[in-house]
Amino acid sequence: MSFYNGILNLTNWTGNVVLPTLAALFIAIAILQFSKGTACSHALYGGFMCLMVSGLLRAFETFASQRSWNDPDLFWTALVTLIDWICNVLLPLYAALQVTAGGLQLAGITNRFQPISWMRHFTAAGLCLLLSGVLRLGEFFVTRGTGGVT
Repeated sequence: MSFYNGILNLTNWTGNVVLPTLAALFIAIAILQFSKGTACSHALYGGFMCLMVSGLLRAFETFASQRSWNDPDLFWTALVTLIDWICNVLLPLYAALQVTAGGLQLAGITNRFQPISWMRHFTAAGLCLLLSGVLRLGEFFVTRGTGGVT
């Protein structure tokens, strides 16, 4: 067994077994504290953090395991996939969230003390979609230009 496989197995065991178990324990402690009438937010935050770290470990494992372990482009492929996922999935979802927040602000349903903050939400949504579109345009040019310079 190599050092790399040992670290990989430790990461898998931590992300798939230890952290979800700790999250369940933290959430159980939060429920017990809630039933006693004491502050339960710290235990609840601990449980959510354990689940988030477990999910991040599994996401990094997915991004890094697309190529074989001795491929020289392993880290580059993982980084490109991460950036592609962020710009093609997360940014459009965040833009939809910002449009919703801007619409609620414009309708006057939320805070009425900041009359121009709806414009900030729509601008953020536009910038998210602009960045996503520029990345997709760059991907198009890169995939079309793989034949070399003619």
